[in-house]
Amino acid sequence: MSRSSFDADDHIETHAAAKARIPDELVRSVTHATFHLERMYDAALARVWKALTDPLAKAQWFGPPSGQVEILERSIDVRPGGRELLKGRWGGHVVSTFDATYYDVIDHERLVYCYEMHLDERKISVSVATVQLKSDGKRTRLMVTEQGAFLDGYDDAGSRERGTGELLDALGRSLAS
Repeated sequence: MSRSSFDADDHIETHAAAKARIPDELVRSVTHATFHLERMYDAALARVWKALTDPLAKAQWFGPPSGQVEILERSIDVRPGGRELLKGRWGGHVVSTFDATYYDVIDHERLVYCYEMHLDERKISVSVATVQLKSDGKRTRLMVTEQGAFLDGYDDAGSRERGTGELLDALGRSLAS
């Protein structure tokens, strides 16, 4: 799947730069951040829900484009207590890991999950994310609110918000195709 706005070299450099900003010597710290994003999709609510919860549909938009990152592991089980994992190696170097647990799943309405992000073996953040869906005729409004704790020298909450926005845009492109 093509992502015209995605530049793999920029993302590889971003991951490498993020890793470089984390001090080698462990210094304990926590930086908190919250953001809220909304998108309106020209797709029925059932189709958006499927794109969020079905393994094959979600693989079409969640994560980097194929060929840019070596996917090491991908799984999804959307139910209370279910897990989602996406682990990939960027440019043969940095391994990023998204490891989530779902806590609240209301079909076609809401997802609440907590997730950890790792760069290589280092945990860089823990977040709580809420995704809400509202039908608007033949369109669907998606709202995401995330509260994050950025750990031990990794304090780039702005790139998390940008990355989430890019994923929501990728979701929109997958719904349009």
